[in-house]
Amino acid sequence: MKINFESETPIYIQIAEQIEDAVLSGAFPEETQVPSTTEISVTYQINPATVLKGMNLLVDEKILYKKRGVGMFVTAGATENILRKRREAFYNQYIIRLLEEAAKLKIGKDELIQMLQQEGENNHE
Repeated sequence: MKINFESETPIYIQIAEQIEDAVLSGAFPEETQVPSTTEISVTYQINPATVLKGMNLLVDEKILYKKRGVGMFVTAGATENILRKRREAFYNQYIIRLLEEAAKLKIGKDELIQMLQQEGENNHE
Protein backbone atom coordinates (compact mmCIF):
# COMPACT_ATOMS: atom_id res chain seq x y z
CA MET A 1 0.00 0.00 0.00
CA LYS A 2 1.33 3.44 -0.93
CA ILE A 3 -0.17 6.61 0.48
CA ASN A 4 0.65 9.88 -1.28
CA PHE A 5 0.39 12.61 1.32
CA GLU A 6 0.92 15.26 -1.40
CA SER A 7 -2.02 14.07 -3.50
CA GLU A 8 -5.25 16.02 -3.79
CA THR A 9 -7.09 12.73 -3.28
CA PRO A 10 -8.07 12.41 0.39
CA ILE A 11 -6.11 9.81 2.34
CA TYR A 12 -9.22 7.80 3.25
CA ILE A 13 -10.07 7.49 -0.47
CA GLN A 14 -6.51 6.39 -1.22
CA ILE A 15 -6.81 3.72 1.48
CA ALA A 16 -10.10 2.48 0.03
CA GLU A 17 -8.63 2.38 -3.49
CA GLN A 18 -5.51 0.55 -2.29
CA ILE A 19 -7.64 -2.09 -0.56
CA GLU A 20 -9.73 -2.43 -3.74
CA ASP A 21 -6.52 -2.85 -5.76
CA ALA A 22 -5.38 -5.57 -3.34
CA VAL A 23 -8.72 -7.37 -3.76
CA LEU A 24 -8.45 -7.15 -7.57
CA SER A 25 -4.87 -8.45 -7.55
CA GLY A 26 -5.81 -11.37 -5.30
CA ALA A 27 -3.72 -10.15 -2.36
CA PHE A 28 -6.94 -10.05 -0.31
CA PRO A 29 -9.13 -12.88 -1.62
CA GLU A 30 -12.86 -12.83 -1.03
CA GLU A 31 -13.94 -13.98 2.44
CA THR A 32 -10.47 -13.33 3.93
CA GLN A 33 -9.56 -10.81 6.60
CA VAL A 34 -7.89 -7.53 5.70
CA PRO A 35 -5.37 -5.75 7.97
CA SER A 36 -6.93 -3.96 10.91
CA THR A 37 -7.32 -0.20 11.10
CA THR A 38 -4.66 -0.22 13.83
CA GLU A 39 -2.18 -2.18 11.67
CA ILE A 40 -2.65 0.18 8.73
CA SER A 41 -2.56 3.33 10.87
CA VAL A 42 0.65 2.26 12.65
CA THR A 43 2.37 1.05 9.46
CA TYR A 44 1.65 4.23 7.50
CA GLN A 45 1.50 6.64 10.46
CA ILE A 46 -2.07 7.66 9.67
CA ASN A 47 -4.81 8.60 12.12
CA PRO A 48 -6.89 5.45 12.84
CA ALA A 49 -10.09 7.46 12.25
CA THR A 50 -8.89 8.20 8.69
CA VAL A 51 -8.23 4.52 8.03
CA LEU A 52 -11.61 3.59 9.49
CA LYS A 53 -13.31 6.15 7.26
CA GLY A 54 -11.77 4.50 4.18
CA MET A 55 -12.75 1.04 5.36
CA ASN A 56 -16.29 2.15 6.19
CA LEU A 57 -16.58 3.52 2.66
CA LEU A 58 -15.87 -0.01 1.42
CA VAL A 59 -18.38 -1.45 3.88
CA ASP A 60 -21.01 0.92 2.47
CA GLU A 61 -20.10 -0.27 -1.05
CA LYS A 62 -20.39 -3.96 -0.02
CA ILE A 63 -16.67 -4.57 -0.63
CA LEU A 64 -15.87 -5.29 3.04
CA TYR A 65 -17.98 -6.47 5.94
CA LYS A 66 -17.40 -6.34 9.69
CA LYS A 67 -17.30 -9.34 11.99
CA ARG A 68 -17.86 -7.91 15.41
CA GLY A 69 -14.84 -8.41 17.63
CA VAL A 70 -12.86 -10.07 14.83
CA GLY A 71 -12.21 -7.49 12.10
CA MET A 72 -12.98 -6.62 8.50
CA PHE A 73 -13.34 -9.21 5.75
CA VAL A 74 -13.64 -9.09 1.97
CA THR A 75 -17.22 -9.70 0.86
CA ALA A 76 -18.07 -12.58 -1.48
CA GLY A 77 -18.58 -10.93 -4.87
CA ALA A 78 -16.33 -7.97 -3.97
CA THR A 79 -14.15 -8.42 -7.06
CA GLU A 80 -17.15 -8.18 -9.38
CA ASN A 81 -18.51 -5.17 -7.45
CA ILE A 82 -15.18 -3.36 -7.80
CA LEU A 83 -14.88 -4.19 -11.50
CA ARG A 84 -18.44 -2.98 -12.14
CA LYS A 85 -17.86 0.27 -10.25
CA ARG A 86 -14.52 0.98 -11.91
CA ARG A 87 -15.76 0.14 -15.41
CA GLU A 88 -18.62 2.56 -14.93
CA ALA A 89 -16.19 5.24 -13.72
CA PHE A 90 -13.87 4.50 -16.67
CA TYR A 91 -16.76 4.90 -19.09
CA ASN A 92 -17.92 8.16 -17.52
CA GLN A 93 -14.46 9.69 -17.05
CA TYR A 94 -12.72 8.59 -20.25
CA ILE A 95 -15.00 7.15 -22.91
CA ILE A 96 -17.60 9.92 -22.80
CA ARG A 97 -14.88 12.59 -22.97
CA LEU A 98 -13.11 10.72 -25.76
CA LEU A 99 -16.28 10.55 -27.83
CA GLU A 100 -17.07 14.23 -27.21
CA GLU A 101 -13.58 15.30 -28.28
CA ALA A 102 -13.67 12.97 -31.30
CA ALA A 103 -16.96 14.57 -32.39
CA LYS A 104 -15.42 18.06 -32.09
CA LEU A 105 -12.50 16.93 -34.25
CA LYS A 106 -14.82 15.19 -36.70
CA ILE A 107 -13.21 11.83 -36.04
CA GLY A 108 -15.62 9.12 -37.07
CA LYS A 109 -16.22 5.79 -35.39
CA ASP A 110 -14.10 3.82 -37.87
CA GLU A 111 -11.15 6.22 -37.58
CA LEU A 112 -11.38 6.16 -33.79
CA ILE A 113 -11.40 2.34 -33.76
CA GLN A 114 -8.40 2.35 -36.11
CA MET A 115 -6.53 4.71 -33.77
CA LEU A 116 -7.23 2.46 -30.78
CA GLN A 117 -6.17 -0.67 -32.66
CA GLN A 118 -2.98 1.02 -33.86
CA GLU A 119 -2.10 2.11 -30.33
CA GLY A 120 -2.83 -1.39 -29.05
CA GLU A 121 -0.44 -2.84 -31.62
CA ASN A 122 2.25 -0.27 -30.76
CA ASN A 123 2.08 -1.22 -27.08
CA HIS A 124 2.59 -4.91 -27.86
CA GLU A 125 5.76 -4.61 -29.91
